[in-house]
Formats: sequence, structure tokens, C-alpha cells
Amino acid sequence: MTTDTLTRTANVILLGPPGVGKGTQAQILVDTLGMVQLSTGDMLREAKASGSEMGKRVAEVMARGDLVTDEIVIGLIEEKLTQSRDAAGFIFDGFPRTLAQADALEALMTKTGQSLDAAIELQVDDAILVDRIVGRAEQARAAGQPVRADDNEDSLKIRLMEYYKKTSPLVGYYHAKGILKGVNGMGAIDTIASDLAAIVKTASA
Repeated sequence: MTTDTLTRTANVILLGPPGVGKGTQAQILVDTLGMVQLSTGDMLREAKASGSEMGKRVAEVMARGDLVTDEIVIGLIEEKLTQSRDAAGFIFDGFPRTLAQADALEALMTKTGQSLDAAIELQVDDAILVDRIVGRAEQARAAGQPVRADDNEDSLKIRLMEYYKKTSPLVGYYHAKGILKGVNGMGAIDTIASDLAAIVKTASA
């Protein structure tokens, strides 16, 4: 894909339940618009392997089997924001997950002289989403390909419940701030990507 780098930074959050394809769509935005994806999981793995002071803290917490604190995650995000100031924009994928994290992220963006331009919700029909993920997992297993151990109906319903309890309040949070956008997350990958790109470009104008 050709890079169509934005002339002004646009920072967006991708919201949506597990399995909706946030990671896939974030990567497309990286490839096509020159944005930087900030995925919590990726940042933790990078930090752990880096040997930096922050990385040592992450490694210690993970070695104990504890959850990484919001303070550490915010610290990692701050490093990325300051190291990649020439990026076309940032995509927050997997963070924030709670209202407390949303407040912490807003404070960090203010501290670094930046702002969030849009929070984009990938909207889905839960029943169709579960059927789709389970169907893909069954096809992958039949082909001898690796699949997530929790890509089954019961586990997916539990993950969806956790999402709605902890993360879906962010929809109201960003609606109140006037930056919430919605995209049909049940369409074709290319269609969703086009819709997201249009929102990002509008937000960066």
C-alpha cells in the first residue's frame, strides 16, 4: 500500500469488543496513513525485551504474575509519544480500557501538548460476531492452523461481558467530550478501513 501521510497529527482511539478486528484495522492505518499504533501488549513486550529501567519494572511485575499498573502503561505511552513526535498520528489500541485510564490518558496528552481527535467505536452485533469468530476458529483448526484457546462460544461471551462492564462506559465518556464516532464493524475489512480513514482525515483537518 502507498503511504498517504497526513500533514497534521491525528490521534485516535479504537473502541470495540474483542474479536472485532481493532488490531487489523490499526495496522491498515499504519500502512496507509503513516500513523503509529500504540498497542498495550506490544509495548509491554518491547519494554520487557529492551532492558531499560522501565523494561526492568515491567519484567519484574510480569515475573510475579501481577497485572501491570496503569502508571507503568502510561509511562510507556509517554515514551512513545515523545519519541515519535514526527508521526502522522497515534492509534490507541487496547488502552484505555477503563474510565480511570481514560482520565490518565487525557492528562498525559495535555502534559505532552497533544490531544485526542476521535474515539472510534467499531459497532457490532454480538451474536453475529461470536458466530463469525467461532466459525473462523473451527476452519483454522480443521486446516491445522493455531487458534486462540479462548476462541469458543462460552469464552467469547465471558470476554464480551467483561468488555461491556469495564470498557463500554468509554463510549459515553467520549460521546460527552464530543469526539465519539461510529463505524459499522460487521462489514468487509476494506470497507471498514475506508470508513476509518475518512474519519481520521476529517479529524486531522
